[in-house]
Amino acid sequence: MTTSSPGQGPDQQPVEPVYADRVFRSAAGMVCGGLMLAVAAWIGGDALVRGEGRAPWLALAALLLALPLIVAFTLRPAVFANDDRLRIRNPFRTIVLPWAAVAAVRAGYSSEVFTQEGTKYQLWAVPVSLGKRKRAARRQTMAAHDDPHGRTSVTADVTDTRSRLAPADQTIADLREMGERCASRPGAQGEPQVRWAYEVIAPAVAGAILLVVLLAIG
Repeated sequence: MTTSSPGQGPDQQPVEPVYADRVFRSAAGMVCGGLMLAVAAWIGGDALVRGEGRAPWLALAALLLALPLIVAFTLRPAVFANDDRLRIRNPFRTIVLPWAAVAAVRAGYSSEVFTQEGTKYQLWAVPVSLGKRKRAARRQTMAAHDDPHGRTSVTADVTDTRSRLAPADQTIADLREMGERCASRPGAQGEPQVRWAYEVIAPAVAGAILLVVLLAIG
């Protein structure tokens, strides 16, 4: 009988630990989503309770359609990253990418990840703000001119440099560094996986159908 010591597999090969996911979300999106849900629940709930005739049914259909969409575009988007894989939760899909399957992570007008086969997926949870990027560029320019003799300092460390990046660019830099560091791990191998978010799609479709039927029958 073969036994393995802690930190080793049955073949006596060291097992690299996988640390907890780092989670990236849009704080502004979550705040906006919470406010929109509160308003929709208040207006829709009032119509359900006090409405007359078809009003409660219309309110129910509208809530079935609106609430999943609000959640999908504000609260649901998130990016989870650990040493083995990148998991992207977009409004209607969840994409799991082992780091070995990731070719590039970049931010242009939107944040994107590319697979080795050339497939592109957007990172809804990492929105790009051109205004914040311009302000970050100004901070970097000012830092470069801090030397009283007009020379650019070459002693600033990487942490200080990243702190001057726009939030989306800083997140992309962190993800890119994780991908480059972890792509060779045994646990980071595999193929991309994509799953549709039926828990969001199904109630929204049901609400849309109910709303169309109610409006059609007058």
